[in-house]
Amino acid sequence: MSYQHILNQIHGGAALITLNRPDALNALSDDLMDELGHALAEYEDNDEIGAIVITGSEKAFAAGADIKNMKDRSYMDVYLGNFIGRNWEKVTDCRKPVIAAVAGYALGGGCELAMMCDFIIAAETAKFGQPEIKIGIIPGAGGTQRLTRFVGKSKAMEMCLTGRMMDAEEAERSGLVSRIVPASELIDEALKTAQLIASLSKPSVFMAKTAVNKAYETTLAEGVSAERLMFQSLFATDDQKEGMTAFSEKRSAAWKNK
Repeated sequence: MSYQHILNQIHGGAALITLNRPDALNALSDDLMDELGHALAEYEDNDEIGAIVITGSEKAFAAGADIKNMKDRSYMDVYLGNFIGRNWEKVTDCRKPVIAAVAGYALGGGCELAMMCDFIIAAETAKFGQPEIKIGIIPGAGGTQRLTRFVGKSKAMEMCLTGRMMDAEEAERSGLVSRIVPASELIDEALKTAQLIASLSKPSVFMAKTAVNKAYETTLAEGVSAERLMFQSLFATDDQKEGMTAFSEKRSAAWKNK
């Protein structure tokens, strides 16, 4: 499939998807989100890809949903058409780790898209926010839910009620981003991280992602129980044998991904 609103590259086991609507600060139109979902599905099916990076431009990861496209829709248009719900959650369906590499503005839907990824690496220029209240709506792609889980009720409430933006330093302090890097190094660092993940045992990577998501979504007791079952099940894999043998023999593991 050829794409109009995203760019795709492969770098040694890592896929790089670049949102590419520069004239609209990468506003997330229906067409762009359809293309993003299609690309993610292709990379999910590609055994050569172990991790995926989503990024934007230096100025904007994504400055929000496409307001010009939204403004004239009625309640029945968005409800019956399942607007946002139809194609915005594709990132969360990925079993492979997805990293958001954010520079510039990640606002509204852009912030929500970044939060759907497994973690965020931010340039020092990054700014996050949910300013939907300023145009008479609220976040609709998980902003009130994910932001609250990441940064706590007080900050999330303030940001959703006022539209205040959070800079990269505050975002790291608050647990929204994993780390901050210089803007000039953002893509290299994100790809390096994705390539490291891609070089590891896929069964272990998939289960580690699933286990951390359990902690995010369930009670402690349920999460620990699920973690233990996944930990135990990895002893049925060839990679567990190879990994522990390689450690004992002080050599690099040769993963079979099974």
